[in-house]
Amino acid sequence: MADNNNILDGFGEGLHKVFLAGVGALATTSEKGKALVNELVQKGELTVEQGKQLNAELSRKAAAAKEEAKKNASAMMSNVADAAEGLKETAKGAVNEAKSRAADAKDAKEANETKAADAEK
Repeated sequence: MADNNNILDGFGEGLHKVFLAGVGALATTSEKGKALVNELVQKGELTVEQGKQLNAELSRKAAAAKEEAKKNASAMMSNVADAAEGLKETAKGAVNEAKSRAADAKDAKEANETKAADAEK
């Protein structure tokens, strides 16, 4: 059973890494966008005020996307945790059922051995 927990822990860790990669991609995109805006301002293709507005808009959109990604990752982690708990309970039930059947089979075997021994007497 400990092996299953390690597998599930690894799965959650994988989702966490994917989330961090997404946040990193958003940060990189935001930085590249700001650099592009600054370059356009320097070339005179945008006014300083337009550049400031565009930078603010990029920052706002990046922050909103980051928050949405956090919410989605949190929801996915919750779903994974729920699924893992369900699998754990199902596995426990299957193990208990197998133990019960093994005990029943052992009892039946012993009863048959006792009957066979009594028949030989």
